[in-house]
Amino acid sequence: MGATTKPSRKKRRAAAWARSLFPVPASNLRRVAVLVLEGAKPLDVGIPAQVFTTRASMPYEVRVCGAAPGLVTGSDGLSYHVSHGLDALAWADLVFIPGYRSPDREDAPQSVVDALIAAHDRGARLAAISTGAFALAATGLLDGKRATTHWHYTRALARRHPRLRVDENVLFVDEGSVLTSAGAASGVDLCLHILRGDLGVAASNHAARRLVAAPYRSGGQAQYVPRSVPEPLGERFAATREWALHRLGEPLTLEALARHAAVSPRTFSRRFVKETGYTPLQWVKRARIDAARELLECSELSIEQIAADVGLGTGANLRLHFQRILGTTPSDYRRTFARGE
Repeated sequence: MGATTKPSRKKRRAAAWARSLFPVPASNLRRVAVLVLEGAKPLDVGIPAQVFTTRASMPYEVRVCGAAPGLVTGSDGLSYHVSHGLDALAWADLVFIPGYRSPDREDAPQSVVDALIAAHDRGARLAAISTGAFALAATGLLDGKRATTHWHYTRALARRHPRLRVDENVLFVDEGSVLTSAGAASGVDLCLHILRGDLGVAASNHAARRLVAAPYRSGGQAQYVPRSVPEPLGERFAATREWALHRLGEPLTLEALARHAAVSPRTFSRRFVKETGYTPLQWVKRARIDAARELLECSELSIEQIAADVGLGTGANLRLHFQRILGTTPSDYRRTFARGE
């Protein structure tokens, strides 16, 4: 027999997460409605419907709905037959509003606007993907708040709804009960962000692996990299981030990261901020905190051991950064997200 290979830490974490799955009674499922409007974009509709699909690792029930049950004409040659009308919004805990065509020229139906307001008043969260932000903005619930949409429509959104603080340089914005995201792919980032808040990092990473998606892109990351940054450099930085994620327990200095990317520390730092929204060392710190979160969720390791494994040194250092970034302690976090409790 050949030598047995010891599973990697990532595989051990995935196995621990898989062992922790348990059937969720239907009465305990979180309820998600995906609201399909005329001209709905296929990816925008499909992303939340697929991410939150009911399975052992995803304690959600999804209903796809429209202004009324029946056929909804979409964009790009597709139409949707939805089984539910606006009654689904009265049922849901979380409502997604996918993007749709010509949002700057056509208002969302008043019945839809009223149903969204009623859902929010009842306590539901409302999350817009791409141009779905126009329908959400029509409710007035974004007035005085930060919001975003696809970069092509940010100026139109600001003109049409001047009480919004439109941010065109982010992937998504979380204002608590109302959330907005940029173009279609950033809808995945928004969904994973919501999962992290609902179920923890392990569940979010599990979903990201299922989707073959990046496990974490910050909401502050730029929507697109300016053309003045050569594409191969962006690809090299992505490889450097992946390289760093496998070495969080090792010293990761700016010089070491820049050396891997084969650029000077100054160039690396400047362009890394444009690509991710964080300085290199801020990004490393947050990656270490996320790794610590997953270990707190899926292992019984001590706080000191977790701090050492993720490169934060001591338990005191882990507690300090945990409090600063997440506003809680590692022990309280572990109690909140412990599986099977």
